[in-house]
Amino acid sequence: MLLRWLLVALVISGVTLILPTAPSASELKIIFNKNSRSYSSAELLARSDVVDLTILSDVAYKRRMSYKAVPLLALLGRANELGFDTLEARATDGFVSQLPMALVKQGAAGGAIAWIAVESPQTPWPKIPKKTISAGPFYLVWQFPEKSGIGPEQWPYALAELRGVRSSMQRWPQMAVRSSSEEHAAARRGLLVYVKHCLSCHKIAGAGEATMGPDMARPMSPTAYMTEAGLRALIRNPAAVRTWPKQEMPGFAVDVLQRTDLDDLIAYLQYMAR
Repeated sequence: MLLRWLLVALVISGVTLILPTAPSASELKIIFNKNSRSYSSAELLARSDVVDLTILSDVAYKRRMSYKAVPLLALLGRANELGFDTLEARATDGFVSQLPMALVKQGAAGGAIAWIAVESPQTPWPKIPKKTISAGPFYLVWQFPEKSGIGPEQWPYALAELRGVRSSMQRWPQMAVRSSSEEHAAARRGLLVYVKHCLSCHKIAGAGEATMGPDMARPMSPTAYMTEAGLRALIRNPAAVRTWPKQEMPGFAVDVLQRTDLDDLIAYLQYMAR
């Protein structure tokens, strides 16, 4: 009643009151070149190719999960034929995963199959363990991830945008290992490890789009102020080395980051420090 009389008084006095509008439904944006298309949850859930999908070991929830999902390749449509070699997946929290298009397309040839899981407003997903949000409204999940060696950083949740781009090394040449000598072979392999596991959260020498974690070369590389043993321990289990408010970095167990991959990653960070 008070609000009603307030509105009447404002109208009589000639004051225009602009009331806040309800937020629009969450949308997933897909961009290739200058072509852009946005999909609401309702649109995706109404598609004829939506399925009931079960993920046996979900990365975000750490357990078996069931979703309504649409196949990623079908959603991209002919856009995936435009020649882009990378699909950049942006989340609302600053996480940006660089997914090779060749990896996305492997599902058609017996590899891992990429899906966009869609959260229905009527049946919301549970909150992610130790977080205050769910993985929705859109979540890129993989069926049979072991077939293509899919890593946990390639499961972006709270997904907001998918964009066709050039590969990381083409976009940011400063992150490349310029030497072709055998001496730097480990660093070249480590670059690929960095793109897969680290670039989604950490820029390096300004290269990358993510904003979740600090740059791993500027203003100083962690190899300059941490021992190699300490850096290895931090990558394996960050909380065992140091803790900080709102700590987000996960640990990378041996089954996710092989010992040889960790060796190569350290070699790459040392190369970039030089």
